[in-house]
Amino acid sequence: MINVAGHRLGTREIEESIATHPAVAEAAVIGVKDALKGQVPVVFATLKTAGATAAGKRTAADGMQQRVVELLGGFAKPARVYIVNALPKTRSGKLLRRSLQALAEERDPGDLSTLDDPNALEEIRLALARGPSLGTR
Repeated sequence: MINVAGHRLGTREIEESIATHPAVAEAAVIGVKDALKGQVPVVFATLKTAGATAAGKRTAADGMQQRVVELLGGFAKPARVYIVNALPKTRSGKLLRRSLQALAEERDPGDLSTLDDPNALEEIRLALARGPSLGTR
């Protein structure tokens, strides 16, 4: 659960609405600290088609935000969307949301001994450094 300007939102509901977008293969939503709203939803997503252009990523990211607005309302709209090639997971396939949140808030991601693919976490770092495919930085 995250608290966005007084609205309690489940990240799972946001992820499920994003998953209805035809270009999305997988998505993880986290809450990131925000000075004005308390927290804002931030999306990390992989696309079904690898190697999308920058314009294609922006279009997909915009579509993801629109899906959330259509299905959940404007208050749930993600502040930023990052398109990546892989999401960090444990060896059993569970998404490491705590690591995503730590990196997005520029904190130490903690124990990563269960991480399946260290390259996925490095990709998240690079995506955060490049900036979002859509949203404010």
